[in-house]
Amino acid sequence: MKIVVVGGGSTYTPELADGFARLYDRLPLDELVLVDIPAAAERLELVGGVSSRIFGRLGHPGRVLTSTSLDEVLDGAAAVLLQLRVGGQAARHSDETFPHLCGCVGQETTGAGGLAKALRTVPVVLDIAERVRRAAPQSWIVDFTNPVGIVTRALLDAGHRAVGLCNVAKGFQHTFGDWLGVDAESVQLDHVGLNHLTWETGVRVDGVDVLPKLLAEHADSLAARCMLPVDMLRGLGVIPSYYLRYYYGHDRVVAEQRGTPSRAEEVTRLERELLEMYADPALDTKPELLGERGGTYYSEAAVELVGGLLRDTGSTQVANVRNGGTLPFLKPEAVIEVPCRVGDNGAVPLPVTPPEPLYAGLIAHVAAYEELAVRAAVEGGVERVEAALLAHPLIGQADQARQLASELVAANGAHLPWATA
Repeated sequence: MKIVVVGGGSTYTPELADGFARLYDRLPLDELVLVDIPAAAERLELVGGVSSRIFGRLGHPGRVLTSTSLDEVLDGAAAVLLQLRVGGQAARHSDETFPHLCGCVGQETTGAGGLAKALRTVPVVLDIAERVRRAAPQSWIVDFTNPVGIVTRALLDAGHRAVGLCNVAKGFQHTFGDWLGVDAESVQLDHVGLNHLTWETGVRVDGVDVLPKLLAEHADSLAARCMLPVDMLRGLGVIPSYYLRYYYGHDRVVAEQRGTPSRAEEVTRLERELLEMYADPALDTKPELLGERGGTYYSEAAVELVGGLLRDTGSTQVANVRNGGTLPFLKPEAVIEVPCRVGDNGAVPLPVTPPEPLYAGLIAHVAAYEELAVRAAVEGGVERVEAALLAHPLIGQADQARQLASELVAANGAHLPWATA
């Protein structure tokens, strides 16, 4: 079994290697192939080296290989994982700062910054997916590249065998399991929404909903984790993802962002330190510092999802998939993030309790934006960019949408062929 990771030079990758090694019985792969662009060859070798040493230390019998040529390694791939970042941390810094010009939140997956990332990323991902289809047509494409919902929809619209993956739900399972003194796998989430726009409306252990218990006993910790006021959390009676703070506390977040370094600047520093660690030939474990990089439990989520797809396990996992009729207030083509039954026919959404209007309204609003975002990413044109921004609930004003569209295109012109055509 061969798995190819596009963007394999990411400092995330040793987390992924650690998960594949520890959970070999769930996904017995023979080759983990890390691929990146030629410009990232040096860091790819550092990441590949430590990943190989992690395999060795944990007794994994497979090989870790590296390549700067995707086409040369696709043959025979059972799955292709996408974790790329077009434009690197410099583009991310732009995503996190240019929206401030209009008083809007700057974030790489949400709002104008998220749209900028989608516009850079979708064409690249679609090109990769076409190459996968030609070389390994039975391969599954698993997208971890943000914004996951938009990228996954673009892949599905183009007819690819694709599923979107996020680690938010897996992180909640582990946290709740720790608090309740149970294994994370025994925690079932009533998780509903869109990628980075989700709520836990129920938390079940042995069929019993323990969400009221969690809110009663851990409200302060949950509020800190979600970065929302504790009284708001209690009033909602559900657990929002961290990303809901950009909606529920937008102006406060913008004020905070304007007074602090961007996350891109922090990650740039972390990556520099991590790469220095990876260069140590004695390092054969993922360093503790990697936890600050993000992506905690990404490897576990990836192993469970890919293992379910390739081994037809029928397991339940939160994934990003077509809506179909799951949320009746959305179009069937929308991509939602809900618990799914995972097998060789893909990730199939399980029935969910329809969310209350307070949540359904925001879900529908952002889903409409995401549809327009995919259109802008695939077809190009500043007028489509402006339309998507006008539809976004964090923007929604004509003057802001127009100015942000202009700023976005100017900042990302090198990655948008249509912008300079």
